[in-house]
Amino acid sequence: MTVQLVGDEPSPIGPGTLGRRLVMQVATTVAIVAALMALISVLAMREIVVERTDSQLADILQRQPSAPYESNSSRTPRGCGGLPGLPVNSIIIEQSVLTTVGAKLTPSGCTALNDTVIMEIVEHAQATRTTINVPGMGSYRFEAILTPSGATSIVGLPMTDTDHVITTVLWIELALAALAIAGAIAVTRVVVTRNLRPLHEVARVAAEVSRRELDRGEVDLSLRVPESNADPTSEVGRVGLALNTMLGNVESALAARQASETKVRQFVADASHELRNPLAAIRGYAELTRHGRDELPEDTQFAMGRIESESERMSKLVEDLLLLARLDNGPALQLSEVELTDLVANATADAQVAGPDHEWDVEVPEDLVVIKADRFRIHQVIANLLANARTHTPAGTHVTASVRVDGMYAIVAVTDDGPGISADLLPKVFERFVRADVSRVRKSGQSTGLGLAIVSAVVQAHGGTVSVTSRPGRTVFEIRLRLA
Repeated sequence: MTVQLVGDEPSPIGPGTLGRRLVMQVATTVAIVAALMALISVLAMREIVVERTDSQLADILQRQPSAPYESNSSRTPRGCGGLPGLPVNSIIIEQSVLTTVGAKLTPSGCTALNDTVIMEIVEHAQATRTTINVPGMGSYRFEAILTPSGATSIVGLPMTDTDHVITTVLWIELALAALAIAGAIAVTRVVVTRNLRPLHEVARVAAEVSRRELDRGEVDLSLRVPESNADPTSEVGRVGLALNTMLGNVESALAARQASETKVRQFVADASHELRNPLAAIRGYAELTRHGRDELPEDTQFAMGRIESESERMSKLVEDLLLLARLDNGPALQLSEVELTDLVANATADAQVAGPDHEWDVEVPEDLVVIKADRFRIHQVIANLLANARTHTPAGTHVTASVRVDGMYAIVAVTDDGPGISADLLPKVFERFVRADVSRVRKSGQSTGLGLAIVSAVVQAHGGTVSVTSRPGRTVFEIRLRLA
């Protein structure tokens, strides 16, 4: 099975990567720390400013007039305009047994407050310092004291400047936090990319190995992780070293397997070659007995007939084994331009003679379909597919051989309406010595289990592909070959 990765060299901080998670985690951590620092700074600044305002209030209240309050028509407090240290926009309220008056200090004098505002302030301003949001005037810091004359003096200092300072500090903190986060992301990205580069090299080597076909043939596994990325002192280096060690073991195992397969194939080729002569002699002597076979006892006639038929089947098996051995060692194809429509028609006609109990059809296009191939081998492939359909389906089965063109490829299909191939057997039909089970009717003595293996080997030698789909009532074998 080939494992395909998304992209040969994915981005170090692409979606789902460790690099992106590290960058996001660092950025989140920096953002949380920056937010906490901004919050602490703003709270500390506010506390300092409020304490300074409270000290100013205390100084102002210590200078309040001590004489008893007498009502006047101006409806403004006595201290209005004459209380030392009272800044512009401050509020002063005097409450006595007789009346309660209040005013706001302006650059040109005092402006009397309406009774609703005065009562709102008096209701919330107590002996302790408190911050009140005065309607239409903003936030004020108030403190009330009881004068020696028995009146209550309430002084309020505006907090507008204080709030402005705190807001400015907050925006500065947020800007610094944003810069810190952006800097952390940029630096972390560079650091993560640089430090994860060896890991990506390991992944690249693993992906390259995964794309190689390790299930057959001689495999080149010389690819290794560079020594610089296989340093056992680091975590990534240990992964690279482990991968190199694993590849070395796999390479040794594959080399041993290849050597064993080569020996087996050579043995099969040699044995097949050596068996041809004695089998030919057996067949020849068996055929010689035909002239006087009628004079032999009946059981001897039957035995000689069986010897002849079995020697023929054995010769066919030896020839198939020898062909597969030659294909394994590198086929020597005699390539020429081959017209597929005639080839399929002729092979189907031969199959019809061999299997008259089946129904045969040919579907070919009117235009010529020409491929570059070994004519004899391609004819053998088509004949094997037709023989497979004849051998493994019951009498009366309809078999269709067809040719069609699909882009730059010619497709030859052999379709039958037989019982189909079982799901367990389907993935293995092109392996050697695989025979159909009861789901496909097989005529005894007519299958060596090598026909489809030869089909696969010959098609692959031509650079084509072969496939099969099957269900009860429809089995389709397709070979795909490039057009000339």
